[in-house]
Amino acid sequence: MVSMETAAEHERILREIESTDTNCIGPTLRSVYDGQEHGLFMEKLDVRIRNHDREIEKMCNHHFQGFVDSITELLKVRGEAQKLKSQVTETNRRLQDDGKELISSMEELKQCRVQQRNIATTIDKLTHCLPVLEMYSRLQEQMKAKRYYPALRTLEQLEQKCLPRAGQYRFCSIMAENIPKLRTQIRDTAMSQLRDFLESIRKHSDKIGETAIKQAQLQRSLDSSVSTQPRALIGRRGRKEAAAAAGIAAMDSNGQGGSPMSEQDSGILDVEDDEDDEVPGAQDLVDFSPVYRCLHIYTVLGLRDVFENYYRKQRRKQARLVLQPHSNMHETLEGYRRYFNQIVGFFVVEDHVLHTTQGLVNRAYVEELWEMALSKIVAALRTHSSYCDDPNLVLDLKNLIVLFADTLQGYGFPVTHLFDMLLEMREQYGEILLKRWNLTFRQILDQDNYSPIPVSTEQEFRHYTSQFPLQDPELEKLSFPKKLPFSEFVPKVYCQLKEFIYACLKYSEDLHLSSTEVDDMIRKSTNLLLTRTLSHCLQYAIKKKNVGLAELVQVIINTTHLEQSCHFLEEFISNITNVPPDTVNATKLYGTSTFKDARHAAEAEIYTSLNAKIDQFLQLADYDWLAAVQGGGALTASDYLIDLIAFLKSTFSVFTNLPGKVAQTACMSACKHISTSLMQLLLDPEVRQISMGALHQLNTDVQECESFARAGPVAGFQGDTLLLAFSDLRQLLELFVQWDWSTYLADYGKPTCKYLRVNPHTALALLEKMKEMSRKNNVFAQFRKTDRDRQKLIDTVIKQLRNLIRSNES
Repeated sequence: MVSMETAAEHERILREIESTDTNCIGPTLRSVYDGQEHGLFMEKLDVRIRNHDREIEKMCNHHFQGFVDSITELLKVRGEAQKLKSQVTETNRRLQDDGKELISSMEELKQCRVQQRNIATTIDKLTHCLPVLEMYSRLQEQMKAKRYYPALRTLEQLEQKCLPRAGQYRFCSIMAENIPKLRTQIRDTAMSQLRDFLESIRKHSDKIGETAIKQAQLQRSLDSSVSTQPRALIGRRGRKEAAAAAGIAAMDSNGQGGSPMSEQDSGILDVEDDEDDEVPGAQDLVDFSPVYRCLHIYTVLGLRDVFENYYRKQRRKQARLVLQPHSNMHETLEGYRRYFNQIVGFFVVEDHVLHTTQGLVNRAYVEELWEMALSKIVAALRTHSSYCDDPNLVLDLKNLIVLFADTLQGYGFPVTHLFDMLLEMREQYGEILLKRWNLTFRQILDQDNYSPIPVSTEQEFRHYTSQFPLQDPELEKLSFPKKLPFSEFVPKVYCQLKEFIYACLKYSEDLHLSSTEVDDMIRKSTNLLLTRTLSHCLQYAIKKKNVGLAELVQVIINTTHLEQSCHFLEEFISNITNVPPDTVNATKLYGTSTFKDARHAAEAEIYTSLNAKIDQFLQLADYDWLAAVQGGGALTASDYLIDLIAFLKSTFSVFTNLPGKVAQTACMSACKHISTSLMQLLLDPEVRQISMGALHQLNTDVQECESFARAGPVAGFQGDTLLLAFSDLRQLLELFVQWDWSTYLADYGKPTCKYLRVNPHTALALLEKMKEMSRKNNVFAQFRKTDRDRQKLIDTVIKQLRNLIRSNES
C-alpha cells in the first residue's frame, strides 16, 4: 500500500518536473529530498529518462537534426542540474546548521514565555494590591495634613473598591479593621474644628459686622453712579456665591480638599485691602471650610441631621449672647456700634451659610432667628436710648441704626420694625431737643439787654438783617447810626428756630420718608418748640422778678417782630422739604399764636407791674380823714399823687414804640387802677370817719388826675375817653361836695341821671362814715342849730338811701 502511494507520489513529482518551468523546479525537488524514497525516485527518474530517451531517439530518428540539437541542450541541462544539485545540497547543509540554532532559540523562548507568564501573574496581583497601599498611604498623608473630607472620600474608595479587589491578605484585614476607627477619628476631629470655628466667629463677629457695615456704607455712597453698581453687587452677594461655589468645588475635588486657606482652623482670615480699596466681604474675612468640611463629612457618614441640629442649637445660643447688650451701652456711641457690629456679623455669617450650603440652615430658620433678634434689638434700643439726653448722641445713634438696618436689608432681612422704632425715637429726640433749646432760649433771654440794637455801619445792618428777615423800608432809608427796633434776642431766637428745624431735618434723613411726611414731622416738632418751650421761656422772662416796664415794652416789640417773621419760617421749612406751604392737610406753624400769647402776657405784666408801681405810690398816701374844710385858698394836690403822675408821664413816654392799643390799654388800666384805689381808700373799713375837708382834698387829687387824663399822655384816645376811668369817683365826689342828694334821689335809675355811676351802697357807706364824724362833733356842738340841721339831713338821706336800696332789692 505504501509502495503504491510512494509510486503515485513519485509519479506526480515527475509530472511536475516534466510540466513545470525549470526556474520553479526547486520546490518540487525539495519535496523529493524531504521524502525517504530518494533512491526509488532516482530509479523512477532513470526509468523515465530512459523512456524519454527512447522517445527522443524515435524523434531523433524522425527529426535527427532536432535530436542532435536536443542532445546538445540536454547535455547543457545536465551540467546545470549537477550544479543545481550541489547548490541544493549546500543549501540543505546550511539550513540544517541554522535549524540547530533556531531550535536552541525556541527553547530559550519557551523559558522566557514561562517567566513572562509568571511576571504577568505577579503584576496582576500587585496591580490589585498597590492601589490599596497607595490609597492607604494617601489616606495617612491626608489625615496628617488635616484634609479630612478628602480622607473620608479616600477611605470610602479604599473600603468599597480597592480592598475587595486586593484579595485576602493580612494587611488588607488590618486595614479593614482600622476603617471604622479612622471614620470616628475624622468625625470627632471635624466636630472639634467646627467648635473652634463657632468660637472664633463668635469672638470676631464684631470685626465681620464692622466690615459688612463698611461695605453697605460704600454701597450707599456708590449708588449715585450706575457704572459702579455691578462691582458693588459683586462685592457682596456675587462674590459670596462665587467663593462658595469655589469652596464646594474644592471639597468635591479628589485629594485637594480646598484652597490653602481652607486648611486654617481659626475661621478668620487676615485680608489686606486691595489696590482699589475695596471692602472685603464676609467670605474674604471668614474661612467657612470647617463648616463645609464638617457638613460633607457628616453627610457622607449619614449623620447630616445630627450635624444640622447641633449647628443650629449652637448658633441659637450664640445669638442670645450677641443680642444681650452691655449695661453701659447707652453711655457712648461706641457701645452701640459694637452691639450692632456683633449682630450684623452674626447674621452675615448665617446668610452666607444659607446661600452656600444646601439645607444646613433654611430660610424659615433664619427668618425665625431674625424675628427673635429683631424683638430683642428693638427692646434693648428702647431701653438704652431712653437714658440718653444728648441730641447729638441720639442723632448719631439714629444714623448708626439706619446704617445697621440698610446693611441687613441688603442681605434680605426685613427691617421695617427698626424704622418704626426710629420714628418712635424721633419723639424722644424731639423732647431732648426741646430741653436743649429750652436752656438755649433761657440763656439768650437772660443775657439780653432788652434794648434796641444800635447799628453804625451798613455791614452791621446787613449782618443783623441776614440773621432776621426785617422788612422796614423806612428804617433802611435812615442814615447811620440808627437803631433796630428789636433787641438782640430776636435774631438769636430766629436763628435758633432755624437751627432747631435743621436738627429735626437731620433726624428725618435716610428714614425713607416722603417729603410730605418730613415736612409734617418738622412742622409738628417746631410747633412744640414754639408752643411749649419758647412760650414757657418767654413767660419765664416776662414773669421773673426785677423785670422793668422798659424790658416788658421791649419784649412786646420783640414778639411783634417775631410774630411777623412766622411766614418766613413757613417758607424756610417749605424750601428745605420741597413741600409748598399751601399743600392740602399741611400742618401750619403756631408761631403767630405763640408770640401773640407772649405779647399778651407781657402786656398783662405791664398792666400788673404798672398797677403795682401805682400801688407803691398810693401806699404813700396819707389823708387826714378828719380834716376840716379850709375857709380860704385853693387846695393843692397831694405830694404822692404829683409824684405818681410824673412817673406815669415818663413811663408813657417810653410806650411810643408800642402798638397804639397796648399803650392806650396800659394808660386806661393805670387810670382805672388809680380811680379804683382811691375809691377803696374812701371805703376802707378801717377808715370809720370821713370829714368833708378830706373829701375836698380827695376831690382836688381827682381833679389832678383828670387834668393828667385830659392832657392825653398816650395818643389815640378820642375826646375825653380817658376821663371815663375817673367817672365813678368823680360823680361820687361831686354828689357829696355839692350835696346834691335831691337830684340823685329823684333821678336815680333814669338813663339821664347826673349821678348814674354812683352806687347807692357806696353812697350809703360813705354817708355812714360822715354821720359818725358828725355824731362825734355834735357831742361838743349840740346846741348849734346848723350842725343839728346837717345831722338831721344826713339821717334823712341815709334813711332814703336805705329805702331806695330795699326797693331795688325787692
